[in-house]
Amino acid sequence: MRVTTNTERCVSNLVDFHEDDGASRTCEPERETIRFAVGDSSLGKILVAVTARGICAILFGNSADAMAQDLQERFPAAGVIESGPDLHPVLTRVLALIEAPASGLDLPLDLRGTPFQRRVWQALREIPAGATASYSEIAERIGAPTEAYAVGEACAANPIAVVIPCHRVLRKNGQLASYRWGLRRKRTLLAREAEGGKGLPLFRGI
Repeated sequence: MRVTTNTERCVSNLVDFHEDDGASRTCEPERETIRFAVGDSSLGKILVAVTARGICAILFGNSADAMAQDLQERFPAAGVIESGPDLHPVLTRVLALIEAPASGLDLPLDLRGTPFQRRVWQALREIPAGATASYSEIAERIGAPTEAYAVGEACAANPIAVVIPCHRVLRKNGQLASYRWGLRRKRTLLAREAEGGKGLPLFRGI
């Protein structure tokens, strides 16, 4: 009979999103494990990845293999494994958010970034669905009015699409700026949010 190891028990509980307590520290794996699931959304394929602390990545793409590779490159020190059905409830909630952005997502996040990036990402989360802001406005909001370019870099480094809504940031003149997952996705998300999630504007690919 095969015996389940302490490490496997820790990994099996990752989706619970619980902070480690004194008891759990004794079974922390030497290498962090990140689990992911891939699903199909109206904006193409989507990958949702979690650690023990929460969602660490939401990625769009056209290929599950390419997205898994992207995830591994973003977290090179972690062991990345595809999850079974236990992660599907999290994936389902993320998919629902994409279709109705105003519904929000109350699952915990595991944000990995510099202090500046985290300030930018928090400011992005405060932009409501249906609204937008410019890079310079975000820079002002975080108390760094001369750092609009750095704000753009932080948006480009965002690993959690839609939940950290970098798609809501525009150029100062109101025009669309670049988007890590394609301008058509950005345009579709903004149009969907402007309509309150009704009608679901058609996404025609990258």
